[in-house]
Amino acid sequence: MGKPSAPEPPDPRETAAGQTGTSISTALANTMLGNVNRVGPDGSTLTYDQTGSYSFTDPYTNQTYDLPTFTATESLSPEAKAIYDTGVQTQGNLGTLARDQSAFLKDYMSEPFSYGVGEYEQWAGDTYDRLSGDALSRQQMQRETQLANQGLVPGSEAYDAAMQSLYQGQQGARDQFMLDAYGTGMQTALTKRNQPINEISALLSGSQVSMPQFGINQPSAIPTTDVAGLINTNYNQRLGNWQTDMANRQSILGGLFGLGSGALMGGINPFGFMGR
Repeated sequence: MGKPSAPEPPDPRETAAGQTGTSISTALANTMLGNVNRVGPDGSTLTYDQTGSYSFTDPYTNQTYDLPTFTATESLSPEAKAIYDTGVQTQGNLGTLARDQSAFLKDYMSEPFSYGVGEYEQWAGDTYDRLSGDALSRQQMQRETQLANQGLVPGSEAYDAAMQSLYQGQQGARDQFMLDAYGTGMQTALTKRNQPINEISALLSGSQVSMPQFGINQPSAIPTTDVAGLINTNYNQRLGNWQTDMANRQSILGGLFGLGSGALMGGINPFGFMGR
């Protein structure tokens, strides 16, 4: 019986080719599971089609694989398409209007913002005097009557101090009105300045085209088979079997050699002859 030889170790290139092929097959299966056609509640659809292929060469094994490529197509139902087309036309009109209206901005923005403070102050002062003139006169007459009833006459120190206090209060109220009017006027002028720009920005924001969004399918991924591990495990098993067989053979041969040595020492010819 011939001596069995040890199993040959697996070829690393064949092992790599097997593992790569299995990995690619698993990836393709997962891709096909993920390419689920969808139909929306309004009849719009999302479909996947293979529209080509991609050639991939493994740089280690030089094995070439043809990998499919896919195209996802979204299609609207007739009703949704009509609404979409109307929206696109409306947004197109808004975009065109914004373009036409924005043509004047070059000259409009070339002029720096200005606020006629002096002119506005004159208007605010006249407005305050017109609205408050009668009330101020009544306050002055009431104060004069009050002072006269107290026995104070014009020119006296107490009389002049009381009237001065009244004038200061009235002037303070007028100054506050002028400050408030200045802020209001500035805000009004800025609003007027920015109004054309805001209108054009609003037109632009309404001219953006949007598409319906489909949810992405999330299938359970198929795990990749560990072909390289299986090949190496099989080799290790065959190698272990060979090593066990060789150990058994060594044990049998060792027993036979021990039996032969004992027979010779006892005067017995192991080949069947008595010794002299």
